[in-house]
Amino acid sequence: MAKLTVIIPYYQKEPGILRRALASVFAQTFTDFNVIIVDDQSPYPISDELAPLAREQRTRIKVISQENGGPGGARNTGLDHVPADTEFVAFLDSDDLWTADHLKNAYESMSQFGADCYWASITGGDAFYYHFGIAHLEKTEQVTRLAESPLVVELPELSSVMLKNWSFLHLSCMVIGPSLFRTIRFEAELRLAAEDVLFFCDCVLAAKRVILCDAAGAERGEGINIFHSIDSDSPEFLKQQFNTWVALDTIEGRFSRRPAEIASIRGYKQTARRQALWSQARLLKRRKLPQFDLLARWFWRDPRILQSAMALAVGKLSK
Repeated sequence: MAKLTVIIPYYQKEPGILRRALASVFAQTFTDFNVIIVDDQSPYPISDELAPLAREQRTRIKVISQENGGPGGARNTGLDHVPADTEFVAFLDSDDLWTADHLKNAYESMSQFGADCYWASITGGDAFYYHFGIAHLEKTEQVTRLAESPLVVELPELSSVMLKNWSFLHLSCMVIGPSLFRTIRFEAELRLAAEDVLFFCDCVLAAKRVILCDAAGAERGEGINIFHSIDSDSPEFLKQQFNTWVALDTIEGRFSRRPAEIASIRGYKQTARRQALWSQARLLKRRKLPQFDLLARWFWRDPRILQSAMALAVGKLSK
């Protein structure tokens, strides 16, 4: 069997997107892999995407179809079907593209340094301005260099660094070993926000060694992006912020004995509260009813949102 398994969740509305992703997979200089594609009830049929592939390529792909469960649920299905003798699992979003040496760099680096969690850098267009490469971390953090070409590093305080800003991490540049892919899963219900960040935290905390590679592993695509397609006026915005708060609250529990990390997490939670409440204030301004049902669910989980609402009201009145 193959040494590495590639997991691709598939949900797209346009032709050719998955085909481009697969072309980058089969262009890898490391070739000892198989592919699991989880068809998450995609509007555009997967059969049309796979039809042009060569027979040898199609034999290396296993397609699993399921009712729509969101990206986290689709990745979980893929993880549940990884062959027993797989050494590593690599994730690829169906609209992203891998660079030719991504799997080679990951496999060789992880094998050489005994790592079970790996990230490479990612590149993208102007809309991806908030992400930065691994080498950038050397400007602000304590970094240990392990190799020079490509540059491979590790961070002694990775968990606290990622909580300050996780914009150097991306699923399409992530590769994990058996201790992680056999035990850790995505929180599928957080399908609008932060399920990837929670997965990152769980993997970092459970990994025996995490290494980072500055060489670009992937180029970000422009397919369906649930998180960035929702703005503050969208009816899904409140749910997205609630999902974010739930993920952050779960992460806070993971770091219960680390006060510095907890302080960062609580700051993010407060930001989620404020953004959620501002979205509801905008509804009132447009003479629309707030989303009382979801606000009630939030209050049940997080009574502090009432304090944030009162502070917002006082601030508005003082103006």
